[in-house]
Amino acid sequence: MGEKTKFLLINLLKGLAWFALLLALYFVLKNYVNIDYERWLRPVFDRTWLIFTVYTFSEFVFGVLPPELFMMWALRFNSLTDYIFLVFVFAVISYIAGFAGYLFGAYLNSTIYYRYVRKRFLGKYHSHLQKYGVFMILVAAITPLPFSGISMLVGSFHYPMKNYLLWALSRFLRFAVYAILIWEANLV
Repeated sequence: MGEKTKFLLINLLKGLAWFALLLALYFVLKNYVNIDYERWLRPVFDRTWLIFTVYTFSEFVFGVLPPELFMMWALRFNSLTDYIFLVFVFAVISYIAGFAGYLFGAYLNSTIYYRYVRKRFLGKYHSHLQKYGVFMILVAAITPLPFSGISMLVGSFHYPMKNYLLWALSRFLRFAVYAILIWEANLV
């Protein structure tokens, strides 16, 4: 097995472990814990604009909150059509946030602010990007690595935009697979 494949598989397994933990927690809370968290969180849950604002901010700021939490929120509409639409919108926002990160890295890489962000938050990924190259885009798109942060690094290396946009489309694959798993877990 090649080093790049091993890197992808390790990160994919970490992501699946995190996802399994999140699903298990959701399942336990839903079926075994007698807490009406829905009533407690209703003031936030009922404000769709607030959910999308928080999600968008999170995606633009290195994916602070996992998209899977927002996919779970989308389940409350109890319609597969609505759920698919909302997950698609989340995926589009994530893709755009990654592209914005790419542009930020490409055009602002000489600023003091960007050098601080790269050093403070993205240092460990910088060496991975030098080692694995464009393969990092794929890994960041389908695993829990910070997609917009990796995209920023890719942009700072002046990787061709057209190629970046093509590889970054794999982000939609992650959202599709996770959305299916979340939907099916909710039916149990």
